[in-house]
Amino acid sequence: MTKTCQLIRRAAFTSVAVLAFACGPLSASAEMLDVEKDELTFGFIKLTDMAPLAIAYEKGYFEDEGLFVTLEPQANWKVLLDGVIDGRLDGAHMLAGQPLAATLGYGTQADIITPFSMDLNGNGITVSNAVWEEMKPNIPTGSDGKPQHPISAEALKPVVEKYRSEGKPFNMGMVFPVSTHNYELRYWLAAGGIHPGFYAPGDATGQVKAEALLSVTPPPQMPATLEAGTIYGYCVGEPWNQAAVFKGIGVPVITDYEIWKNNPEKVFGITEAFAEDNPETTKAVVKALIRAAKWLDEDDNANRMEAVEILSRPEYVGADAEVIANSMTGTFEYEKGDKRDVPDFNVFYRYDATYPFYSDAVWYLTQMRRWGQIAESHPDSWYAETAEKVYRPDIYKEAALSLVDDGYMDAAEIPETDGYRAPAPAEDFIDGVPYDGRKPNDYLASLEIGLKEGQTVQNGDIVGGSASN
Repeated sequence: MTKTCQLIRRAAFTSVAVLAFACGPLSASAEMLDVEKDELTFGFIKLTDMAPLAIAYEKGYFEDEGLFVTLEPQANWKVLLDGVIDGRLDGAHMLAGQPLAATLGYGTQADIITPFSMDLNGNGITVSNAVWEEMKPNIPTGSDGKPQHPISAEALKPVVEKYRSEGKPFNMGMVFPVSTHNYELRYWLAAGGIHPGFYAPGDATGQVKAEALLSVTPPPQMPATLEAGTIYGYCVGEPWNQAAVFKGIGVPVITDYEIWKNNPEKVFGITEAFAEDNPETTKAVVKALIRAAKWLDEDDNANRMEAVEILSRPEYVGADAEVIANSMTGTFEYEKGDKRDVPDFNVFYRYDATYPFYSDAVWYLTQMRRWGQIAESHPDSWYAETAEKVYRPDIYKEAALSLVDDGYMDAAEIPETDGYRAPAPAEDFIDGVPYDGRKPNDYLASLEIGLKEGQTVQNGDIVGGSASN
């Protein structure tokens, strides 16, 4: 939606005739909420999974709720979080781990909540061409001669060991210490027997005992950093894996859908104070985002090419439409020319993707504990209580029920749940370990590499507990 269109909507909000001429009609049946704040600024990072924000803006869903929104790209995840905390931004496209980490005081202390989950899946792990050539002899091939997927990190392990024996640290990039990308990359490496390292009090590098050294690189800089040889691989969201393919500098080896089928990804984050001071505004924002997510997935992804065109604009992702379409439209290209159908690579609405499940929050907390960002053990009840502070399905349900009243959503589309997804079976994970959000400590105990109950990281070593890592 153009700025002119937005201004016309605002100046003539009660004139349906003018609105229909300038920007398309508003719903005649929807009843607008009495919002406390109608001018809002939201932040985002230039990734395809910011799509619900762009679509809610471009399709007029924010304006349908009486909201006049400005969308601002941010330099990195820290700048984005700081903007929400200091009030420069009213809300933002966030890493799912950011509201949880802020609430726990890991990095920055702030009460951040999420009433809306932005998507499932959408990430990949890419390695340099040189590393790929070294991995290929360790990867079985199919009858067509192409590598069999999913590719285990076991194929990378001999490469890492070779580099280390030659005195070369095996460096990999991820986007932020509490990002899904960090945890997915660690999960994949650990499942293949490669230790990704621990965090420790006073040591935020995450490289204690590490065999592969992970560090932060902003998403748009990933391909250039790989090309420069500073890192040998990375985990990032789209379009920056496909960008490596198009540039001919790297090969995506696995998607996060193959690491954990339909895993939760980004969230929409706001301060708890904003939600308390502006409950109707918050509900209106969630309504608009739900509608945008539904549009993105409806009719078997029929709207995805239009979404690709929107996202390719410089004010949003700013990558070539062809690159964005490579994953956004139901396919994913691995080695150059090896394009495969991955219809659920990007999911915005299916499988209750927009619902902020407590069990999603608990998984992130288990990974923070597994790698030492949460230094001490906690009972299962602590995980549940922390999840309930941050993830707010109560706000989501109010918004969804309002959309049902407006005729934009069917009541059957709202999940009937106590906040927990059904346990994820072993076959959904690359390492074959099932996950039940109600039993986080049992889950942690079942993971071969990672901190166990009673263990902490002190002076570069693991102390307490009974297992060795």
